[in-house]
Amino acid sequence: MKHTATITWTRTAGEVFVDGKYSRVHRWKFDGGAELDASASPHVVPIPQSDPSLVDPEEAFIASIASCHMLFFLSFCARQKYVIKGYEDRAEGILDSGEDGKKQIIGVKLHPVVQFEGEHVPSEETIRHLHELAHENCFIANSVKTKIEVVVATDTRVRN
Repeated sequence: MKHTATITWTRTAGEVFVDGKYSRVHRWKFDGGAELDASASPHVVPIPQSDPSLVDPEEAFIASIASCHMLFFLSFCARQKYVIKGYEDRAEGILDSGEDGKKQIIGVKLHPVVQFEGEHVPSEETIRHLHELAHENCFIANSVKTKIEVVVATDTRVRN
C-alpha cells in the first residue's frame, strides 16, 4: 500500500537565498487531496524565515504518531462495544541530540484522555490494555526508533 505526499517550495521574489534568509514556508499535498501550508519550526529557524502559525515537520511527526495511536484505540474499543464520547491527546515530543549526537525527536509522550459513555465502560486495566494494543499495532510507532510513552489518564471517564 503506497502513500504519497508532494512537498513544494518556491523562493519569494527578492530573496537572495544564498544568505540563508529565505522563507521556509512550503506546501504539503496529500494523495487524498488535502493540502496545507507548512514551515520550519521557529525553534529551528528564526522568524521571519519561519512561520509559527503553520504546522512544522516536528509537530506533524508527533501528530502522526498520536493520530495513528488514536485510530487504533478507537477501532479496538468499537470492536469491544465500548462507546467513546470523546478523545483528546496533548502529545508532546522532545527535539534533542540522540546517542549518535545528531538532532532528532528523542521521545514522544502521548497523553490520551478518553470519555466513555453508556453502561458498558471498560475498567482502568482494560483501558491500559487497549492503549497497549493500539501502541503495538500503530504503523507509525512501529516505523520509528523514537521512544514513545503512553501516559494513560484513567480518572476522566464519563458514565451516562
